[in-house]
Amino acid sequence: MADINIRLVKSLNGRHDKHIATAQSLGLRRIGDTTKQPNNPQTLGKLAQIGYLVEFAEEKPAPKKARRKQEDAT
Repeated sequence: MADINIRLVKSLNGRHDKHIATAQSLGLRRIGDTTKQPNNPQTLGKLAQIGYLVEFAEEKPAPKKARRKQEDAT
């Protein structure tokens, strides 16, 4: 699974206490803070709760390089 990049774009001032706690559990304290979280049901549930405060995008995993077969020099 790929990671999710999350950025706080709206202020936490005046928000519900649970939403503030959710943002802080993701490591978001101030506007512009970014974090990388695993793509799992727990993270997706947090994003569903505070989706109106953040922008997020799934990071695509880097493609694996093909390994060359070593040719025997014998």
